[in-house]
Amino acid sequence: MGTMFSAGEYVVLLDEKDRKYLVRLEARKFSTDLGVLDLGELIGKEPGAVVKTHLGREFIALRPSRADVLEKIRRAPQIMLPKDAAQIVAMTGVGPGSRVADCGTGSGALAIFLGSLVRPNGHVFSYENREEFASIARKNVEMAGLSDVITIRIRDVLTEGIDEGDLDLVTIDMGGPELVVPKVKEALKIGGYVAVFSPCIEPVQRVCEVMRSEGFREISTVECLVREIEVRPGATRPSTRMIAHTGYITVGRRVR
Repeated sequence: MGTMFSAGEYVVLLDEKDRKYLVRLEARKFSTDLGVLDLGELIGKEPGAVVKTHLGREFIALRPSRADVLEKIRRAPQIMLPKDAAQIVAMTGVGPGSRVADCGTGSGALAIFLGSLVRPNGHVFSYENREEFASIARKNVEMAGLSDVITIRIRDVLTEGIDEGDLDLVTIDMGGPELVVPKVKEALKIGGYVAVFSPCIEPVQRVCEVMRSEGFREISTVECLVREIEVRPGATRPSTRMIAHTGYITVGRRVR
């Protein structure tokens, strides 16, 4: 991809209030509450270019980051938030060259987060048993530019397991996670991790029991909370709102 914007690629439009719009560049009009702008004007321009609406309001065009894509992707089921995906990465050390199986694709948010980290030689194999979700996830993966790094398979992992082996990480975000753990253990390399995301505490108890019985070590459960700080002259303080509970993350390591 060159420096200049080209027709068909996605760009982020940032308005004067830092609101973001993720759009595909083509010769068409785009309506906002600040007026109508012509997307075609950005073709051939470079990131940082300014485009004005018919009311003279300015938008800055940028090439989207992975964070932009994750924020704006189409969401059919609820997606895993970056705070939880980042926590999984911090606890398992996933990085360039890692091989990952993602059980429960949903809208593809976790697969996209991990796929952006394992490039160029790693791969994410994501499993989803609902065709409608898999279709949405494929479109989101394509929009993120990661189709060569992420493979989405239609399969019920609970009954059929997964194909891959020698994996560095298996993530599980689906019902009955304690039933999935034994099915994916042999797919992990020795020293690899399984990470389970559970919105409620009862599955966590069952998952930890199964992990212990399967011989996993370094078993740990955490909850990640994020609170923004409102920074104003003479009045800087924590926000009264925060991203609190979304789920529990349980990680275990295969040692034999």
